[in-house]
Parts: sequence; structure tokens; C-alpha cells
Amino acid sequence: MILLAFLAGWLLDLAFGDPMWLPHPVVYMGKWISYWEHRLNKGEDRKRKGAMLAVGSVVLTFVVVCLLLWMADGIDELLQDVTGLSDTGAFLLIPSNSFILSTLLIFFCLAGHTLRKEVKMVFEAADRSLEEGRKQVSRIVGRDTQELSEQEVRTAALETLAENLSDGVIAPLFWLAVLGLPGMLTYKMINTLDSMIGYHSPRYKDFGCWAARIDDVANFVPARITAFLMVLASTVKPELIKKRMCFVATFGPQHASPNSGWPEAALASILDCRFGGPHNYFGEVLDKPFIGTNPRNLATKDMQTSLRTCFVAELLAIINVVIILYWVCCIIY
Repeated sequence: MILLAFLAGWLLDLAFGDPMWLPHPVVYMGKWISYWEHRLNKGEDRKRKGAMLAVGSVVLTFVVVCLLLWMADGIDELLQDVTGLSDTGAFLLIPSNSFILSTLLIFFCLAGHTLRKEVKMVFEAADRSLEEGRKQVSRIVGRDTQELSEQEVRTAALETLAENLSDGVIAPLFWLAVLGLPGMLTYKMINTLDSMIGYHSPRYKDFGCWAARIDDVANFVPARITAFLMVLASTVKPELIKKRMCFVATFGPQHASPNSGWPEAALASILDCRFGGPHNYFGEVLDKPFIGTNPRNLATKDMQTSLRTCFVAELLAIINVVIILYWVCCIIY
């Protein structure tokens, strides 16, 4: 049932993405963070208050998910006692509460379909007009898009694709394999904390520093796994794999983030292009280092190559998680 729930959750994401009409756990995580940020991020000891919010939210998420799964298992056992059916018999008649809950949580934690859809829409919008491209890319990036050129719009979309393949797909799968569903949901809380308060702006520099550092730790291994999987997904030639991994090892650490540069460098090596450079974050120009050396223009063909590469990388990750879960199930049962 663990394997079935995992595959069912992934297939739901593959088919539907994030339906806007469904209540999403990340939305409630965001409301929780916003509620406490407005009450704590003022006065003295902002760093200590931010640390309490970050650590408390992470621990609370892990505990709540454990309790939900425990309650679902308890209800399933009660139903089995009432019906007199075995685990398998009860499951064949009606899916268990723990199966349904696990499937939905996995579905909510994965963002591969939505990510690919949004990036494709950016390129389609940019093909129609620069203004439409700017408007569409503003949905998926945190920078000011009003003055982006057509090339910068396309570059921003592909940078986001690479970075969020790690944050939205590979990292949740990694923490599912390491700590189960509680770990997967806890990672989403960590990532949401970082996306909301993990900035170097005057407002969040102290209050969000713990959230940012926790996110750096949580993404350290997944970001490097993502880069490796992207390179494997792009070619089967050993010499080309070696060349691209050397590129990643050279340019990945140059990014301002200790993790984002690795998947971005992987995609830059695959496309033979250049990412990074100066970015305008709502009036503040950040001079980020370039990733890659070829400042060529990006086209729809590059978007198609990128989407295909990221999907294959996701498939490789799914296969590895299935193997890990099967191995764990064999040990437990």
C-alpha cells in the first residue's frame, strides 16, 4: 500500500498538477507563517523570534503528519475489526484511510506537472509578445519582470525550471525516501518558510536567517542529486556526462545560493547557454555571477529540450524512490 500510494500520488500530479479548487497544504503553511511573521517580526530579538518560528514550524509539521497517519491507521484497524476483513481484503473493497491520506499528501508535495506547464506558457506568451512574456514569467519568479528583455524572460523561465525541479520534485522525493511522509511534508514547510521570509532584505535579514539556513541544509544533497540526474537524463555518452559534470562542478558553486547553482549549471551545460548575471529585485540590482560562457539567444527548442530533460530526471528519481520503498517494505514486512 505504501508503494501504491506513492505511485498514485505521482500519477495524480502527472495528470492534474495543482488544481486551483483544491485546498492545498502549502497554502495553509503560508497562512501560518504570515500570521506569526506579522506578530513576531518587530521590536528586539528578531533573529531569536525568527528562529523560534522556523524551528517550531518544522517540528510541528513533522509531529502533525505523524499524528494524522497514526489516526488514519487507527481508523483502518477499527474498520477491519468491525468487518472482520484482512488488510488486503479491506483494501480491495474500499481504499484505506491511510492510503487515501498518503496518496493526497504525496500528490500535494509534488509540483512537476505544474512547473513544466508554467514554463511552457512563458515561452508561448513570449512568442506572442514581450509584454505577455513578462506578465507570464512574473507568476513563477521573485524578481521584477517589468523591464526584462525577451531573452531575459526566457532565461528566467529556464532558471526557475532547473531550480524548482530540485525544490518541487527531487527534494520532496529525497526526504520521502529518508524520513517518509512526515519528512516530505516537513520539507515543504522548510521550503515555504524560505520562500516567504528567507530573504536578505532589511525586513527579513534577521528574522528569516534561520529559515534560510535550514533550507540550505535541507536542499544541500537534493540539489546535487538533481544536477546529476539532469545530466544523466540528457545523454548516455560517458564522455559527455563527464564533461557536463565538470561544468556543473565549476559553475554550480559560483551561484549566490549554495544549492540553486547546481541544477541551473546542469541545464546551462545541456543547452550550452549562459544563465545568471544582474537581476533587478524590485529596485535593487543584484549582480549575480554568470553560469556558463555562451550568451546565445534561447528559443522554443531549448524549452522543449529542458522540459524533456527535467521529466526524464523526474522519472529517474521516481524509479529510485520505488526501489528504496520496496526495499524498506521488504525489511519491515
